[in-house]
Amino acid sequence: MGVVSILHTIFGVFGDATGLFLFLAPTITFKRILKNKSTEEFSGIPYPMTLLNCLLSAWYGLPFISENNTLVTVINGTGAAIEAVYVLIFLIYAPKKEKVKVFGLATFVLAAFSTVAIVSVAALHGKTRRYFCGFAAAVFSVIMYGSPLSIMRTVIRTKSVEFMPFFLSLFVFLCGTSWFIFGLLGNDPFVYVCNGFGSVLGALQLILYAIYRNNKGEKSGKPTAAKNGGSAMEMGLHNGNEHLERGDTTAVLPPGNGGL
Repeated sequence: MGVVSILHTIFGVFGDATGLFLFLAPTITFKRILKNKSTEEFSGIPYPMTLLNCLLSAWYGLPFISENNTLVTVINGTGAAIEAVYVLIFLIYAPKKEKVKVFGLATFVLAAFSTVAIVSVAALHGKTRRYFCGFAAAVFSVIMYGSPLSIMRTVIRTKSVEFMPFFLSLFVFLCGTSWFIFGLLGNDPFVYVCNGFGSVLGALQLILYAIYRNNKGEKSGKPTAAKNGGSAMEMGLHNGNEHLERGDTTAVLPPGNGGL
């Protein structure tokens, strides 16, 4: 086994580890949902969309689609199982309007993934199959990685990192960077392009944190960004952050893409 192959595996394993942290980040939210038997005002939209990203990425990593991407399938298969549990919990405890929305998205996810899988197996072969599946997975990976842009805008506007926890931003950067290098070493543009984008976004979050780290929220009686409709990034126990012990309306950051 050559040096490049060893490094390829090492960065893939590290990417799996950091990706798992990101997938598990919302568990603190779901502990609260299970305890209160209500989704309150949490948004259920990120979970079916992240599920689709995981399914497409896991499919792309299969040996008959692309070579040397087994670790991509491992983490995204794990992520798909975790996201499916999140979606199921939302379908059980969400109010009727939100439940209909999540169910509709979940139906779309299954239909979209099934279409990609069936077309790739029944109608495509070789490089054409790989390009088709890789492009589909990459598009949703970029969408998932682009989701923090709203919270970054909030940080700049409020000059506060109250709703952008450091460790979550750090793991976004580490996960994106790991899979970016993994993709470069494996000469796979469908992996390194979208994850390079994620790495840059993670780095920008860390830069913003360094600039505004001493501003942890308004001390006046004015409502915080979250209460004015801003998004609060999830603070999960599994990424070393403390939970927000307040009743703010939060929107969970989709947890990366685990490798694609």
